[in-house]
Amino acid sequence: QVQLVESGGGLVQPGGSLRLSCAASGFTFSNYAMYWYRQVPGKERELVASIGGIGIFTKYPDSVKGRFTISRDNAKNTVYLQMNSLKPEDTAVYYCRASNSWGQGTQVTVSS
Repeated sequence: QVQLVESGGGLVQPGGSLRLSCAASGFTFSNYAMYWYRQVPGKERELVASIGGIGIFTKYPDSVKGRFTISRDNAKNTVYLQMNSLKPEDTAVYYCRASNSWGQGTQVTVSS
């Protein structure tokens, strides 16, 4: 059974940093691209980062490019999202995805 568990969210001041983690189980982790999304109530879920199975290829939308970095540790079956220079508009619930499976999300709040 596929399981994705996010952690690392919290409250941070503008300009601060957070690192999210997503621990995966129930599938061959290195065979799958991994994705981070975020969602604000009333809005569609937005893709903020993706990474290929062996971690070479990454992609970001302009809204986070240069501030967010996705990485993975296939030995630990974990994908990370390092978020720097956070802005209030980054406030959202952040989810990881593998294929059609989603985690439960972790709240990130950027506020002074």
